[in-house]
Amino acid sequence: MKTLIELYDERPMENVLAAEMFRPESTVFICPSEVADSPAMKTSLERYFQSRGVDTRCVFVPVNMLNTGEVVEALRGVLEKCEDCAIDIAGGTDSALFAAGMVAGGEDVPVFTYSHKRNTFFDIKNAPFADSLPCGVSLTCADCFLMAGGSLKQGREDNSLLKDSLPEMELLWKVYCRFKKEWHSAVTYMQRISQNFEKELTARGPASVKGDRGQVSANMEMLRMLEDGGLIRGLEVTDGEVAFAFKSPLVRFWLRDVGSALEVHVYRACIESGLFNDVILSAAVNWHYGGRGEGSVTNEIDVMAVRGVKPIFISCKATEIRTEALNELAILRDRFGGAGSYAAIVTSANTVSRNSAAMRARAQELNINVIGAGEAKDGEKLVRRFAGIYGM
Repeated sequence: MKTLIELYDERPMENVLAAEMFRPESTVFICPSEVADSPAMKTSLERYFQSRGVDTRCVFVPVNMLNTGEVVEALRGVLEKCEDCAIDIAGGTDSALFAAGMVAGGEDVPVFTYSHKRNTFFDIKNAPFADSLPCGVSLTCADCFLMAGGSLKQGREDNSLLKDSLPEMELLWKVYCRFKKEWHSAVTYMQRISQNFEKELTARGPASVKGDRGQVSANMEMLRMLEDGGLIRGLEVTDGEVAFAFKSPLVRFWLRDVGSALEVHVYRACIESGLFNDVILSAAVNWHYGGRGEGSVTNEIDVMAVRGVKPIFISCKATEIRTEALNELAILRDRFGGAGSYAAIVTSANTVSRNSAAMRARAQELNINVIGAGEAKDGEKLVRRFAGIYGM
């Protein structure tokens, strides 16, 4: 195959996997005019292939994807002009697929498809090279965003440093579990006594300070546990004043952010599970081809991981799960993962309210896996749950 013909699909994975596997000289996208006429969308696909080392020339043929006649004409035009063509029917509209069937019925052209469920390519007609061929592509989180026209930005965490901090993450989670009921006030206290030392690791202040809802006091038992574990150093209490130093800027951030303990726990579980070829904590994604200004939209995903070509988008909540969080997670999964991707929302909250049943019904409707505090607390249970999501 020298020329791969792709029926453009709104699900980004369908547009790139065949080119990844078969490395054609040219990839021709039969696509809507808004794609063919958008330099940003075309550049994004080209950048994706370049970043993946796929040396294929991208050609965009604009058609009305809902007009079978236009698609037929476009397909026949490509077959006449290009040599050694094959058609991938994994994507495309119903009209485009019908058009491909009409063309293939009268032409001796190879036709194949891809199954997300089996992660395998299949020969539909005259395509023995795709006959029950497993997809061996492994993507990174950044790849998933790039193929969908987005870009991965630096989030709240520097992921280049995180894998060296797994022991600190484990200790942070133990401290969190031990003092979960007092965690919000404890974090508020550390915020108050370190807010004037943003460029330093020092924290110093009275043993009791004003919080959002009244006074908050130093939890000395928790501070000593943090010091014993090495997350803070030089703890001193003199004349009603508390002073210590955070181990590192990373630890400082974690101990000043209410939600970080759960997020780093989930991240560590993903890393240590060995299930994934890439894991990112605090993934900040720009939706619009790396653009800036008013037209750009940025979201943050607490944890994202990829196994092969199947990403999972994970939202972490230290409080009760609300339907707004489910809706946002589903949008992100569909936009940057599409078919074959997963979504999970993890909570460390033990409370069950009258809204829980409605929340779980909505999660089931959106095909989002809900992982409660019982499973989340135990790293091994959490890993087994992730493995189950992937059918393992």
